[in-house]
Amino acid sequence: MPFVTLRFDTDAAGAECWSDALIEAGALSVDVSDPFAGTAREAALYGEPGEPAAGYWEISRVEATFPEGVAAAQALADASRAIGTPAPPHETREMADQDWVRATQSQFGPINLGAGFYVVPTWCESPSDAKVVLRLDPGLAFGTGSHPTTRLCLEWLRDTIRGGERVIDYGCGSGILAIAAAKLRAGDVEGTDVDPQAILASRANARANDVRARFDTPGRLSRAPADLLVANILANPLILLAPALAARTRPGGRIALSGILEPQGGEVTAAYEPWFTLAHARRLDGWVLLTGERRAG
Repeated sequence: MPFVTLRFDTDAAGAECWSDALIEAGALSVDVSDPFAGTAREAALYGEPGEPAAGYWEISRVEATFPEGVAAAQALADASRAIGTPAPPHETREMADQDWVRATQSQFGPINLGAGFYVVPTWCESPSDAKVVLRLDPGLAFGTGSHPTTRLCLEWLRDTIRGGERVIDYGCGSGILAIAAAKLRAGDVEGTDVDPQAILASRANARANDVRARFDTPGRLSRAPADLLVANILANPLILLAPALAARTRPGGRIALSGILEPQGGEVTAAYEPWFTLAHARRLDGWVLLTGERRAG
């Protein structure tokens, strides 16, 4: 079945209105993106939990996809009347149907974390030099190893775990960090998240990787402190969680914090100073990994 894609640019204030109106007018999906992506004018938008949404780009590209039998131009006119705004200059193009599952899978391949450590989708063969393979497909819970913050944490676990450690993955998402710790021969591994969907996804991913790791909400974690605690969240929640994460780490234990943009590193470091001496261990694509050792007392 062929599809028709309608595309136009609008301002940030209009992007959400147009998206909602086009869905009501019959669009299968609407995507809003930066029209300057991939150029020197590309603008990254970041949001933090508990803060207002980052919003849209000053100039936002709206792309709506319509099924066969729905006239894109008529849908645009209907959306225009619904929001009381003249229809913008636009273009349409026909998009042939294809195997969308296969097309999506082609965008993901093995991720090489070095030293023979790979994250591999289930539809891919393991590389010939693989020594440790973590099988994980893109899904509802964040974390496939491709994002810089996840990669920074995975590399830290690869270089830090010696075997037998108690590890806590705080804010586990897909469970990738906890599963990686188990694959790297950590002794006792727990993951926690406030999102029930993340807990379910993590448990399923652990079963698929045939590793022993427990996943539950923060209030149901065991009381034993961690030798290694890793938290890949975002700067603001990491700051708020500083006392709780310190309490979860034994004296002499090590912590790794990610999801932090480089300019935010100082503020996060200051929040953990009563318990840890943190250092910028690694940087990647504007993100930073902070690591340190829990002081005694």
